[in-house]
Amino acid sequence: MRKTRGKTTARIVHAAREQRRKPTLAEKKLWEALRGRRLAGLKFRRQHPYGHFILDVFCVEHQLVVEVDGGIHADPVQSARDAERTKFLQAHGIRVLRFSNEEVENHFDRVLKQIVEATSPPSPPLLKRNGPFQERGEDPREGGRRVR
Repeated sequence: MRKTRGKTTARIVHAAREQRRKPTLAEKKLWEALRGRRLAGLKFRRQHPYGHFILDVFCVEHQLVVEVDGGIHADPVQSARDAERTKFLQAHGIRVLRFSNEEVENHFDRVLKQIVEATSPPSPPLLKRNGPFQERGEDPREGGRRVR
């Protein structure tokens, strides 16, 4: 079993509980789509304590955090804090997706699609072919038929 939150404090746990009680409209909308394995069978935790941070939404299985950022995150000081937080989480093997409130509210399907894509295994690499013919003598111009 993966360790999901490292050491945290009672203060952080209490703050996380408070944030669960008072979500923003965008957080509430996103949570309704994610809770109870509603999105692709993925399990998420809301306002999850991790070290000295509270993660908006966390998928333990895929070590993926989804952050919903309000207008304050456009502030240069807050933006710098967000970058440090992301760097910290990435150093612990956690990937971070960030969406603005506006993205969640106005482009919800795109947000959900990006979350699913982030939890999907990568596609196998395409084979590189040399020259106009395939390696086995197949000519793509001839519908893949063998050429002699």
